[in-house]
Amino acid sequence: MSAATANEKVTFATNWLAQAEHGGYYQAVADGSYAACGLDVTIQQGGPQGSGRPLLMAGKIDFYMGGNMLQAFDAVNQGIPLRVVAATFQKEPQVIMAHPGEGLDKWEDLPKADQYIIGDEGAQSFFLWMVSEFGFDAAKRVPYTFNPAAFIANKKSIQQGYVTSEPHAVAKEGGFQPNLFLLADYGFNTYATTIEAMQTTIDTRPEVVQCFVDGSAKGWYNYLYGDNKAANEAIKKDNPDITDEQIAFSIEMMKKYGIVDSGDTEKLGIGAMTDERMQSFYDKMVKAKVLPAGIDIKKGYTLQFVNKGIGLDLKK
Repeated sequence: MSAATANEKVTFATNWLAQAEHGGYYQAVADGSYAACGLDVTIQQGGPQGSGRPLLMAGKIDFYMGGNMLQAFDAVNQGIPLRVVAATFQKEPQVIMAHPGEGLDKWEDLPKADQYIIGDEGAQSFFLWMVSEFGFDAAKRVPYTFNPAAFIANKKSIQQGYVTSEPHAVAKEGGFQPNLFLLADYGFNTYATTIEAMQTTIDTRPEVVQCFVDGSAKGWYNYLYGDNKAANEAIKKDNPDITDEQIAFSIEMMKKYGIVDSGDTEKLGIGAMTDERMQSFYDKMVKAKVLPAGIDIKKGYTLQFVNKGIGLDLKK
């Protein structure tokens, strides 16, 4: 396969403000992993106002950072020719947090909590699975305002969060380490922080897609296991509000919980995906009534560019 045309300009839009959870992409720009196969990559950071998927569909950007597979399967359902070409996160970082020593120290204790602080998006997705699979009581759910104060104040409550983010805020503001339950470890087995491309890009510029997927994988290995100083400087330039402390915490948690590098990636490389895992997650979402039955989920992703072991040699 030929390399992408020398220095072909491509834009990758993220779905949130720059942070360590995007570190591998910033690393691949900084350390030349994209340039090595012919891409000049611009990272366009997202934020609370922006949505990059319409830009992807309109051809204004080349790649978009998807959340998890629910959006990709929904796109198939809507007839949108969009595909996930790699899965940067093997585990979605979604956790449920609980106060230690309040009888909420095990996953099976959590349904007994007085209230579940869950955002609207979560209430339409992973929470439906928690209700159907584990007997959580839908009536106990209260909205999450992305401020941990209500959770800190109520010792009998549980709250959603990202393992890389909210526990840090709770420890700082509440002065305690919450119990953490990573949904991925209890069966919510979606891929997350995906790389999405339109089918036309895959058909007409496969070498560009391959370079971006390979470069991202190498960037992630270098970010997690190598010298990530230049990437972190670039993250702070895009998002001046982020602290070194927050970046260090996020990296530590990504490694500890195997968010990027665990399971299939150990043989297949970062970005790995399998048909079995996709089908398993889809079946669970149908059962929980998050998604309708009958979606041809294979139209939502392709294994053409992943599972080649790219970057395994960079793991230190």
